[in-house]
Amino acid sequence: MAQVKLNPGESLDVALKRFKKMIMESGILKEAREHEHYEKPSDRRRREEAARQRKLLRARRQAEAREGR
Repeated sequence: MAQVKLNPGESLDVALKRFKKMIMESGILKEAREHEHYEKPSDRRRREEAARQRKLLRARRQAEAREGR
């Protein structure tokens, strides 16, 4: 559970900004979005495999760019 205490003299906008940042860093918002809709296990595997492939391809391209310099 994320909590932000309002410091003396701090505006509500600043505290809200700190709260939003804390939520994003902790991954709570991402997890909530993942649970909004049911995802079949096969679709989840397919999505994760596609992400792995993109990551590998990006790493290969970066390695080639470093070697080609």
